[in-house]
Amino acid sequence: MSDLRALAAEAYVYGYPMVFNLDQADRFTHAGLGLVPPAPFNTLAHGTEPAGPWDSFPGVADDTVHSVAQLDLSGGPLLLTVPDTADRYYVLRFVDAWTNNFAYVGRRATGTAAGSFLLTGPGWSGEVPAGTTRIACPTAVASLVGRWACAGPEDRAATTALQRATRLEPYAPGSGGERAAPLAGLPFSDPDVTDGTLMFFEKLRVRMAAFPPAPVDTAYQRRFEPLGLLAPSSPYRSPESELADALREGFAEGSERVEYAATHAEGPEQNGWRLAYHAFDYNADFFGTGVLTGPEWTVTDRDAARLLRAAAARTDLWGGHGYEAAYAMIWNDADGEPLEGRHTYTLRFEQPPPVDAFWSLTMYDLPEYHLVGNPLDRYAIGDRTPGLRRAADGSLTLHLRTGRPESEEAAANWLPAPPGRFRPVLRLYQPRPALLDGGYVLPAIRRAT
Repeated sequence: MSDLRALAAEAYVYGYPMVFNLDQADRFTHAGLGLVPPAPFNTLAHGTEPAGPWDSFPGVADDTVHSVAQLDLSGGPLLLTVPDTADRYYVLRFVDAWTNNFAYVGRRATGTAAGSFLLTGPGWSGEVPAGTTRIACPTAVASLVGRWACAGPEDRAATTALQRATRLEPYAPGSGGERAAPLAGLPFSDPDVTDGTLMFFEKLRVRMAAFPPAPVDTAYQRRFEPLGLLAPSSPYRSPESELADALREGFAEGSERVEYAATHAEGPEQNGWRLAYHAFDYNADFFGTGVLTGPEWTVTDRDAARLLRAAAARTDLWGGHGYEAAYAMIWNDADGEPLEGRHTYTLRFEQPPPVDAFWSLTMYDLPEYHLVGNPLDRYAIGDRTPGLRRAADGSLTLHLRTGRPESEEAAANWLPAPPGRFRPVLRLYQPRPALLDGGYVLPAIRRAT
Protein backbone atom coordinates (compact mmCIF):
# COMPACT_ATOMS: atom_id res chain seq x y z
CA MET A 1 0.00 0.00 0.00
CA SER A 2 2.76 2.46 0.97
CA ASP A 3 4.64 1.70 -2.25
CA LEU A 4 1.53 2.38 -4.32
CA ARG A 5 0.85 5.61 -2.41
CA ALA A 6 4.40 6.84 -2.98
CA LEU A 7 4.15 5.92 -6.65
CA ALA A 8 0.83 7.77 -6.95
CA ALA A 9 2.36 10.87 -5.35
CA GLU A 10 5.22 10.68 -7.85
CA ALA A 11 2.74 10.30 -10.71
CA TYR A 12 0.84 13.36 -9.48
CA VAL A 13 3.96 15.53 -9.52
CA TYR A 14 4.83 14.20 -12.95
CA GLY A 15 1.37 14.54 -14.46
CA TYR A 16 0.03 17.68 -12.80
CA PRO A 17 1.53 20.13 -15.35
CA MET A 18 -0.02 18.38 -18.35
CA VAL A 19 -3.39 17.71 -16.72
CA PHE A 20 -3.73 21.30 -15.50
CA ASN A 21 -2.35 22.75 -18.73
CA LEU A 22 -4.75 20.87 -21.00
CA ASP A 23 -7.67 21.61 -18.69
CA GLN A 24 -6.86 25.30 -19.11
CA ALA A 25 -6.39 24.93 -22.86
CA ASP A 26 -9.82 23.32 -23.11
CA ARG A 27 -11.31 25.98 -20.83
CA PHE A 28 -9.84 28.73 -23.00
CA THR A 29 -11.69 27.51 -26.10
CA HIS A 30 -15.06 28.24 -24.46
CA ALA A 31 -14.32 30.71 -21.64
CA GLY A 32 -11.27 32.67 -22.74
CA LEU A 33 -8.63 34.02 -20.39
CA GLY A 34 -9.24 37.32 -18.63
CA LEU A 35 -9.55 39.96 -21.35
CA VAL A 36 -8.69 37.49 -24.12
CA PRO A 37 -11.97 36.12 -25.54
CA PRO A 38 -12.52 32.41 -26.17
CA ALA A 39 -11.64 30.92 -29.55
CA PRO A 40 -11.73 27.42 -31.03
CA PHE A 41 -8.56 25.49 -31.71
CA ASN A 42 -6.24 26.98 -34.35
CA THR A 43 -7.74 30.46 -34.01
CA LEU A 44 -5.92 33.47 -32.61
CA ALA A 45 -7.77 35.46 -29.96
CA HIS A 46 -6.59 38.90 -28.90
CA GLY A 47 -6.95 40.92 -25.77
CA THR A 48 -6.74 44.54 -26.87
CA GLU A 49 -6.91 46.05 -23.38
CA PRO A 50 -4.31 45.73 -20.61
CA ALA A 51 -5.42 43.84 -17.52
CA GLY A 52 -6.91 45.48 -14.42
CA PRO A 53 -8.26 44.61 -10.96
CA TRP A 54 -11.39 43.15 -12.59
CA ASP A 55 -9.24 40.37 -14.04
CA SER A 56 -9.51 37.26 -11.86
CA PHE A 57 -6.42 35.53 -13.31
CA PRO A 58 -3.75 35.59 -10.54
CA GLY A 59 -0.53 37.41 -11.39
CA VAL A 60 -1.76 38.78 -14.71
CA ALA A 61 0.60 41.37 -16.23
CA ASP A 62 -0.48 44.94 -16.92
CA ASP A 63 2.46 45.96 -19.11
CA THR A 64 1.47 44.09 -22.28
CA VAL A 65 -1.61 42.94 -24.17
CA HIS A 66 -2.04 39.29 -24.98
CA SER A 67 -2.79 37.03 -27.92
CA VAL A 68 -3.53 33.34 -27.39
CA ALA A 69 -4.27 30.35 -29.61
CA GLN A 70 -4.69 26.71 -28.73
CA LEU A 71 -3.11 24.64 -31.48
CA ASP A 72 -4.21 21.25 -32.78
CA LEU A 73 -1.84 19.99 -35.44
CA SER A 74 -3.48 16.61 -35.84
CA GLY A 75 -5.21 17.92 -38.97
CA GLY A 76 -2.03 19.16 -40.63
CA PRO A 77 0.40 22.08 -40.42
CA LEU A 78 -0.53 25.67 -39.68
CA LEU A 79 1.01 28.74 -41.28
CA LEU A 80 1.76 31.63 -38.94
CA THR A 81 2.56 35.03 -40.46
CA VAL A 82 3.64 38.03 -38.40
CA PRO A 83 3.85 41.68 -39.51
CA ASP A 84 6.76 44.07 -39.22
CA THR A 85 6.52 45.58 -35.73
CA ALA A 86 9.06 48.37 -36.37
CA ASP A 87 11.21 47.31 -33.38
CA ARG A 88 8.25 47.12 -30.99
CA TYR A 89 8.74 44.38 -28.41
CA TYR A 90 6.61 41.28 -28.83
CA VAL A 91 6.99 37.57 -28.22
CA LEU A 92 5.00 34.54 -29.34
CA ARG A 93 5.85 31.56 -27.13
CA PHE A 94 5.06 27.96 -28.00
CA VAL A 95 4.25 25.60 -25.13
CA ASP A 96 3.68 21.89 -25.65
CA ALA A 97 1.18 19.69 -23.80
CA TRP A 98 3.76 18.99 -21.08
CA THR A 99 4.36 22.79 -20.63
CA ASN A 100 7.78 22.81 -22.30
CA ASN A 101 8.60 26.16 -23.95
CA PHE A 102 9.96 24.76 -27.20
CA ALA A 103 10.07 27.80 -29.53
CA TYR A 104 9.93 31.60 -29.55
CA VAL A 105 9.09 34.12 -32.25
CA GLY A 106 9.59 37.81 -31.55
CA ARG A 107 11.96 40.70 -31.05
CA ARG A 108 14.64 38.75 -29.20
CA ALA A 109 14.34 35.45 -31.03
CA THR A 110 13.63 36.30 -34.69
CA GLY A 111 13.67 40.10 -34.92
CA THR A 112 10.81 42.44 -35.72
CA ALA A 113 10.69 42.16 -39.52
CA ALA A 114 7.70 40.43 -41.10
CA GLY A 115 8.03 36.66 -41.31
CA SER A 116 6.25 33.34 -41.79
CA PHE A 117 6.49 30.13 -39.79
CA LEU A 118 5.19 26.64 -40.55
CA LEU A 119 3.92 24.87 -37.43
CA THR A 120 4.08 21.10 -37.82
CA GLY A 121 3.04 18.23 -35.56
CA PRO A 122 4.88 15.04 -34.58
CA GLY A 123 5.82 12.79 -37.48
CA TRP A 124 5.15 15.39 -40.17
CA SER A 125 7.25 15.19 -43.31
CA GLY A 126 6.83 17.57 -46.17
CA GLU A 127 8.27 20.54 -47.95
CA VAL A 128 8.59 23.84 -46.12
CA PRO A 129 7.76 26.85 -48.32
CA ALA A 130 10.66 29.04 -49.36
CA GLY A 131 11.33 31.86 -46.91
CA THR A 132 9.38 30.11 -44.16
CA THR A 133 10.84 28.81 -40.89
CA ARG A 134 9.59 25.47 -39.64
CA ILE A 135 8.60 25.12 -35.96
CA ALA A 136 8.22 21.46 -35.05
CA CYS A 137 5.78 20.97 -32.18
CA PRO A 138 6.63 18.01 -29.89
CA THR A 139 2.94 17.27 -29.21
CA ALA A 140 -0.07 17.50 -31.50
CA VAL A 141 -1.75 19.96 -29.13
CA ALA A 142 0.16 23.03 -27.98
CA SER A 143 -0.42 26.62 -26.87
CA LEU A 144 0.68 29.83 -28.58
CA VAL A 145 0.94 32.64 -26.03
CA GLY A 146 1.74 36.13 -27.29
CA ARG A 147 2.58 39.39 -25.55
CA TRP A 148 2.77 42.79 -27.21
CA ALA A 149 4.28 45.88 -25.62
CA CYS A 150 1.61 48.55 -25.18
CA ALA A 151 2.65 51.91 -23.76
CA GLY A 152 -0.82 53.04 -22.71
CA PRO A 153 -4.26 54.01 -24.04
CA GLU A 154 -2.81 56.16 -26.82
CA ASP A 155 -0.80 53.14 -28.05
CA ARG A 156 -3.61 50.60 -28.17
CA ALA A 157 -4.70 51.27 -31.74
CA ALA A 158 -1.21 50.53 -33.07
CA THR A 159 -0.91 47.39 -30.95
CA THR A 160 -4.35 46.16 -32.02
CA ALA A 161 -3.42 46.64 -35.67
CA LEU A 162 -0.35 44.43 -35.21
CA GLN A 163 -2.40 41.76 -33.48
CA ARG A 164 -4.95 41.72 -36.29
CA ALA A 165 -2.20 41.53 -38.91
CA THR A 166 -0.90 38.33 -37.30
CA ARG A 167 -2.39 35.34 -39.14
CA LEU A 168 -2.80 31.68 -38.26
CA GLU A 169 -4.32 29.46 -40.94
CA PRO A 170 -4.27 25.85 -42.18
CA TYR A 171 -1.52 24.93 -44.62
CA ALA A 172 -2.29 22.12 -47.04
CA PRO A 173 -0.63 22.55 -50.46
CA GLY A 174 -2.73 21.38 -53.37
CA SER A 175 -6.01 21.29 -51.45
CA GLY A 176 -7.11 24.87 -51.89
CA GLY A 177 -6.00 25.74 -48.39
CA GLU A 178 -8.44 23.29 -46.79
CA ARG A 179 -7.41 21.30 -43.74
CA ALA A 180 -5.95 17.92 -44.69
CA ALA A 181 -7.78 15.97 -41.97
CA PRO A 182 -10.27 16.53 -39.14
CA LEU A 183 -8.89 17.58 -35.80
CA ALA A 184 -8.42 14.97 -33.10
CA GLY A 185 -8.70 17.47 -30.25
CA LEU A 186 -8.19 16.43 -26.65
CA PRO A 187 -8.77 12.76 -25.81
CA PHE A 188 -11.96 11.90 -23.93
CA SER A 189 -11.77 10.67 -20.37
CA ASP A 190 -14.09 7.83 -19.35
CA PRO A 191 -17.30 9.54 -18.14
CA ASP A 192 -18.02 6.62 -15.80
CA VAL A 193 -15.14 7.72 -13.56
CA THR A 194 -17.14 9.77 -11.07
CA ASP A 195 -14.58 10.26 -8.30
CA GLY A 196 -12.85 13.64 -8.76
CA THR A 197 -9.47 12.43 -7.51
CA LEU A 198 -9.56 9.34 -9.68
CA MET A 199 -10.54 11.53 -12.65
CA PHE A 200 -7.16 13.24 -12.35
CA PHE A 201 -5.44 9.91 -12.97
CA GLU A 202 -7.93 9.08 -15.73
CA LYS A 203 -7.07 12.31 -17.53
CA LEU A 204 -3.38 11.57 -17.05
CA ARG A 205 -3.82 8.08 -18.48
CA VAL A 206 -5.53 9.13 -21.71
CA ARG A 207 -3.36 12.21 -22.21
CA MET A 208 -0.10 10.33 -21.66
CA ALA A 209 -1.15 8.01 -24.48
CA ALA A 210 -2.26 10.83 -26.78
CA PHE A 211 0.74 13.12 -26.25
CA PRO A 212 3.94 11.12 -25.77
CA PRO A 213 6.79 13.12 -24.22
CA ALA A 214 10.51 12.83 -25.02
CA PRO A 215 11.74 9.20 -25.29
CA VAL A 216 13.53 9.37 -21.94
CA ASP A 217 10.24 10.30 -20.24
CA THR A 218 8.34 7.65 -22.17
CA ALA A 219 10.61 5.09 -20.55
CA TYR A 220 10.06 6.77 -17.17
CA GLN A 221 6.29 6.39 -17.53
CA ARG A 222 6.55 2.61 -17.38
CA ARG A 223 7.07 2.78 -13.63
CA PHE A 224 3.43 3.88 -13.31
CA GLU A 225 2.00 0.66 -14.74
CA PRO A 226 0.93 -0.63 -11.28
CA LEU A 227 -1.29 2.46 -10.99
CA GLY A 228 -3.16 1.61 -14.19
CA LEU A 229 -1.80 4.62 -16.07
CA LEU A 230 -0.66 2.47 -19.00
CA ALA A 231 -3.92 0.51 -19.28
CA PRO A 232 -5.75 0.68 -22.65
CA SER A 233 -9.09 1.22 -20.89
CA SER A 234 -9.92 2.95 -17.64
CA PRO A 235 -9.24 1.00 -14.43
CA TYR A 236 -10.72 3.85 -12.37
CA ARG A 237 -14.45 3.19 -12.84
CA SER A 238 -14.52 0.71 -9.98
CA PRO A 239 -10.94 0.10 -8.83
CA GLU A 240 -9.91 -2.26 -6.06
CA SER A 241 -10.08 -0.51 -2.70
CA GLU A 242 -6.31 -0.81 -2.16
CA LEU A 243 -5.59 0.97 -5.45
CA ALA A 244 -8.29 3.60 -4.90
CA ASP A 245 -6.98 4.40 -1.41
CA ALA A 246 -3.40 4.61 -2.68
CA LEU A 247 -4.41 6.95 -5.49
CA ARG A 248 -6.34 9.25 -3.16
CA GLU A 249 -3.56 9.38 -0.59
CA GLY A 250 -0.92 9.81 -3.29
CA PHE A 251 -2.96 12.61 -4.85
CA ALA A 252 -3.01 14.47 -1.52
CA GLU A 253 0.69 13.88 -0.89
CA GLY A 254 1.69 14.91 -4.41
CA SER A 255 -0.50 18.01 -4.24
CA GLU A 256 1.18 19.05 -0.99
CA ARG A 257 4.59 18.49 -2.58
CA VAL A 258 3.75 20.71 -5.55
CA GLU A 259 2.25 23.40 -3.35
CA TYR A 260 5.32 23.45 -1.12
CA ALA A 261 7.66 23.65 -4.11
CA ALA A 262 5.58 26.51 -5.53
CA THR A 263 5.65 28.55 -2.31
CA HIS A 264 9.07 27.61 -0.92
CA ALA A 265 11.15 27.50 -4.06
CA GLU A 266 14.85 27.72 -3.45
CA GLY A 267 16.67 30.28 -5.52
CA PRO A 268 18.94 33.29 -5.41
CA GLU A 269 17.85 36.45 -3.61
CA GLN A 270 18.99 40.06 -3.83
CA ASN A 271 17.97 42.50 -1.11
CA GLY A 272 14.78 40.55 -0.45
CA TRP A 273 13.92 39.97 -4.09
CA ARG A 274 13.35 36.34 -5.05
CA LEU A 275 14.86 35.93 -8.51
CA ALA A 276 12.71 33.63 -10.63
CA TYR A 277 15.03 33.82 -13.63
CA HIS A 278 15.30 30.03 -13.95
CA ALA A 279 11.80 28.83 -13.09
CA PHE A 280 11.23 27.42 -16.61
CA ASP A 281 14.53 25.65 -17.25
CA TYR A 282 13.02 22.15 -17.03
CA ASN A 283 12.87 21.64 -20.81
CA ALA A 284 15.92 19.53 -21.70
CA ASP A 285 14.65 17.91 -24.90
CA PHE A 286 12.98 20.28 -27.36
CA PHE A 287 15.05 23.22 -28.61
CA GLY A 288 13.30 24.97 -31.46
CA THR A 289 13.49 28.49 -32.86
CA GLY A 290 14.62 31.04 -30.29
CA VAL A 291 15.33 28.57 -27.45
CA LEU A 292 18.75 28.90 -25.81
CA THR A 293 20.49 25.59 -25.20
CA GLY A 294 23.30 26.59 -22.82
CA PRO A 295 23.75 24.58 -19.60
CA GLU A 296 22.74 27.60 -17.53
CA TRP A 297 19.23 27.30 -19.04
CA THR A 298 18.76 23.54 -18.70
CA VAL A 299 18.09 21.48 -15.58
CA THR A 300 19.61 18.08 -16.33
CA ASP A 301 18.49 16.40 -13.10
CA ARG A 302 15.23 14.86 -14.31
CA ASP A 303 13.64 14.52 -10.87
CA ALA A 304 14.42 18.14 -10.02
CA ALA A 305 13.16 19.25 -13.43
CA ARG A 306 9.83 17.43 -12.96
CA LEU A 307 9.19 19.14 -9.64
CA LEU A 308 10.29 22.50 -11.07
CA ARG A 309 7.87 22.04 -13.97
CA ALA A 310 4.99 21.27 -11.61
CA ALA A 311 5.73 24.33 -9.46
CA ALA A 312 5.94 26.54 -12.54
CA ALA A 313 2.58 25.26 -13.80
CA ARG A 314 1.07 25.90 -10.38
CA THR A 315 2.28 29.51 -10.11
CA ASP A 316 2.72 30.81 -13.67
CA LEU A 317 1.20 28.56 -16.31
CA TRP A 318 2.38 29.48 -19.83
CA GLY A 319 5.29 31.50 -18.45
CA GLY A 320 8.63 31.55 -20.25
CA HIS A 321 12.39 31.44 -19.87
CA GLY A 322 14.25 34.15 -18.00
CA TYR A 323 16.30 35.13 -21.01
CA GLU A 324 13.09 36.35 -22.67
CA ALA A 325 11.62 38.04 -19.60
CA ALA A 326 13.17 37.86 -16.13
CA TYR A 327 10.88 38.09 -13.09
CA ALA A 328 11.70 39.07 -9.52
CA MET A 329 9.19 39.19 -6.65
CA ILE A 330 9.35 40.45 -3.11
CA TRP A 331 7.34 40.06 0.10
CA ASN A 332 9.45 41.91 2.71
CA ASP A 333 11.18 45.25 3.14
CA ALA A 334 14.89 45.86 3.77
CA ASP A 335 14.41 44.99 7.45
CA GLY A 336 12.74 41.69 6.67
CA GLU A 337 9.29 42.91 7.66
CA PRO A 338 6.24 42.09 5.48
CA LEU A 339 5.18 44.78 3.03
CA GLU A 340 1.92 46.29 4.28
CA GLY A 341 -0.25 49.18 3.12
CA ARG A 342 -0.24 50.86 6.55
CA HIS A 343 3.38 51.82 5.90
CA THR A 344 5.01 53.81 3.11
CA TYR A 345 8.01 52.59 1.14
CA THR A 346 10.57 53.75 -1.40
CA LEU A 347 12.45 51.83 -4.07
CA ARG A 348 15.47 53.74 -5.38
CA PHE A 349 17.24 52.71 -8.58
CA GLU A 350 20.69 54.30 -8.75
CA GLN A 351 20.90 52.95 -12.29
CA PRO A 352 17.97 51.61 -14.32
CA PRO A 353 17.68 47.82 -14.65
CA PRO A 354 19.75 46.70 -17.67
CA VAL A 355 17.28 45.52 -20.32
CA ASP A 356 17.11 45.67 -24.10
CA ALA A 357 13.32 46.11 -24.18
CA PHE A 358 11.63 47.58 -21.08
CA TRP A 359 10.94 46.95 -17.40
CA SER A 360 7.95 47.41 -15.10
CA LEU A 361 6.99 47.01 -11.45
CA THR A 362 3.45 45.66 -10.90
CA MET A 363 1.53 45.83 -7.62
CA TYR A 364 -0.47 42.80 -6.39
CA ASP A 365 -2.47 42.24 -3.25
CA LEU A 366 -2.19 39.17 -1.05
CA PRO A 367 -3.27 36.46 -0.81
CA GLU A 368 -5.34 36.72 -4.02
CA TYR A 369 -2.38 38.01 -6.06
CA HIS A 370 -4.63 40.37 -8.06
CA LEU A 371 -4.01 43.84 -9.43
CA VAL A 372 -4.91 46.66 -7.05
CA GLY A 373 -7.63 49.16 -7.91
CA ASN A 374 -6.73 52.82 -7.26
CA PRO A 375 -7.77 56.37 -8.25
CA LEU A 376 -4.99 56.64 -10.86
CA ASP A 377 -5.88 53.35 -12.58
CA ARG A 378 -2.13 52.72 -12.32
CA TYR A 379 -1.36 49.08 -11.69
CA ALA A 380 2.28 49.11 -12.78
CA ILE A 381 5.07 51.62 -13.15
CA GLY A 382 8.23 51.42 -15.23
CA ASP A 383 10.53 53.02 -17.75
CA ARG A 384 7.62 53.63 -20.17
CA THR A 385 5.45 55.42 -17.58
CA PRO A 386 4.98 59.04 -18.72
CA GLY A 387 6.05 61.86 -16.43
CA LEU A 388 8.46 59.98 -14.17
CA ARG A 389 10.75 62.30 -12.21
CA ARG A 390 14.43 61.45 -11.95
CA ALA A 391 16.96 63.09 -9.67
CA ALA A 392 19.80 65.20 -10.96
CA ASP A 393 22.16 62.22 -10.65
CA GLY A 394 19.86 60.13 -12.87
CA SER A 395 18.51 57.95 -10.07
CA LEU A 396 14.83 57.04 -9.90
CA THR A 397 12.89 56.71 -6.63
CA LEU A 398 9.52 54.97 -6.70
CA HIS A 399 6.98 55.46 -3.92
CA LEU A 400 4.87 52.49 -2.83
CA ARG A 401 1.98 53.51 -0.55
CA THR A 402 -1.80 53.62 -0.29
CA GLY A 403 -2.29 57.40 -0.24
CA ARG A 404 -1.11 59.93 -2.79
CA PRO A 405 2.23 61.55 -1.83
CA GLU A 406 2.05 65.24 -0.99
CA SER A 407 4.83 66.41 -3.31
CA GLU A 408 4.26 66.44 -7.07
CA GLU A 409 7.65 64.86 -7.65
CA ALA A 410 6.82 61.88 -5.44
CA ALA A 411 3.27 61.63 -6.82
CA ALA A 412 4.66 61.31 -10.36
CA ASN A 413 6.58 58.21 -9.20
CA TRP A 414 3.77 56.71 -7.11
CA LEU A 415 2.68 53.10 -7.42
CA PRO A 416 -0.53 52.75 -5.34
CA ALA A 417 -0.60 49.90 -2.80
CA PRO A 418 -3.55 48.14 -1.14
CA PRO A 419 -4.33 48.68 2.55
CA GLY A 420 -3.26 45.15 3.49
CA ARG A 421 -0.26 43.03 2.58
CA PHE A 422 1.09 43.25 -0.93
CA ARG A 423 3.63 41.70 -3.26
CA PRO A 424 5.25 43.69 -6.10
CA VAL A 425 6.67 41.87 -9.11
CA LEU A 426 9.46 43.29 -11.26
CA ARG A 427 9.38 42.20 -14.91
CA LEU A 428 12.45 42.76 -17.07
CA TYR A 429 12.02 42.15 -20.80
CA GLN A 430 15.07 41.06 -22.78
CA PRO A 431 17.37 41.27 -19.75
CA ARG A 432 21.03 41.96 -20.38
CA PRO A 433 23.78 39.66 -19.06
CA ALA A 434 24.58 41.98 -16.14
CA LEU A 435 21.12 41.37 -14.75
CA LEU A 436 21.18 37.61 -15.24
CA ASP A 437 24.70 36.98 -13.92
CA GLY A 438 24.38 39.15 -10.82
CA GLY A 439 26.53 42.04 -12.01
CA TYR A 440 23.54 44.31 -11.47
CA VAL A 441 21.91 44.02 -8.03
CA LEU A 442 18.28 44.95 -7.48
CA PRO A 443 17.83 47.54 -4.70
CA ALA A 444 15.87 46.87 -1.53
CA ILE A 445 12.44 48.29 -0.78
CA ARG A 446 12.83 50.51 2.27
CA ARG A 447 10.22 51.60 4.75
CA ALA A 448 10.00 55.36 5.00
CA THR A 449 10.62 56.93 8.42
